Amino acid sequence: MKNIILLGAPGTGKGTQAANIVKWYGIPQISTGDLFRSNIRAGTELGKLAKGYIDAGRLVPDGITIGMTTARLSEADCLEGFILDGFPRSVAQADALDGYLAPAGRAIHVVASIYVEDATIVARLSGRRFCPECGKTFHTVYSPPAEGGLCTACGAGVAQRDDDREATIRERLSVYYSQTAPLIERYRAMGLFVQITGHELVEDTTAEMEAALKGAFGR
Repeated sequence: MKNIILLGAPGTGKGTQAANIVKWYGIPQISTGDLFRSNIRAGTELGKLAKGYIDAGRLVPDGITIGMTTARLSEADCLEGFILDGFPRSVAQADALDGYLAPAGRAIHVVASIYVEDATIVARLSGRRFCPECGKTFHTVYSPPAEGGLCTACGAGVAQRDDDREATIRERLSVYYSQTAPLIERYRAMGLFVQITGHELVEDTTAEMEAALKGAFGR
């Protein structure tokens, strides 16, 4: 059994690494964003509650997020292991997770945190652009649009999402450091914590993640 938590600020590449871990170990990735969307689509009671908060631009309360996550962890494909991406986000959520797993003799085995400097995160996220017409994505440094800020596929003008504006990114980082970063010391004290450097090259981060998990699991 391999139960893994991925930690890291926005823009550190958790989603990319979660996809790698899925391939390595054949265990499901569970992200809060995916849970919200699937519950809303299915019209579950928790989904209806979450939608009300999301539509109002408010954070979904812990009780709803915890309920969705524990329900997902009870499904058959999670019994041999799982990757939690975006949960827990706070000490209260971590306490609830432990309280759910312990009675069934389950536990977290590794907490892998990806570290990237704030300046790099801001540069990564604030450089993202998208085409409102065809959906093609760009980055002002790594994959820029055509001259004049035009989409290379359809010629429309590209745009920046509100979430990718520098002020919004810095606010998200502030929330991460105040609410989620305290989990690092919690899991370090439990002997579960490993830190991964978010390198400029994704393959370097992947190699470090693979080595850390092999060290934790013995293979």
